[in-house]
Amino acid sequence: MKYLVLYIIGGFSYCIIEILWRGYSHVAMFILGGLCFILIGSIGEYFFPSRRITLRQLLLSCLIITLLELLAGLVLNIKFGLNIWDYSKLKFNFMGQIALEYSILWFLLSLPAIVFYDYMVYWLFGGEKPAYRLI
Repeated sequence: MKYLVLYIIGGFSYCIIEILWRGYSHVAMFILGGLCFILIGSIGEYFFPSRRITLRQLLLSCLIITLLELLAGLVLNIKFGLNIWDYSKLKFNFMGQIALEYSILWFLLSLPAIVFYDYMVYWLFGGEKPAYRLI
């Protein structure tokens, strides 16, 4: 139940961010956003339990999001022709499905997503209260 609730929170949150960023979203982004939220939150829970968010954790989160975006893009945009997004006009893109510019954005958004995930676990499921250190 915990992961279903967190998945829904992550999916809705991603759609809201996308609507604010580009003016619209797609149901596939709800699915992808929920999955990304669960995965990057779980990384913190299981692999970085010290509650110190590190550059390594942010980089790993960025790589996971970018890889999932690539896989989703190859299936949804290329195989099924849904054209949900197209990064082909951006520099340093791969097949129009991922781009360095957005990977940097995923890196930056990973920090608030990790904090948000940890607080959702604390508030909704009685998890450990987040207490982050700056260094």
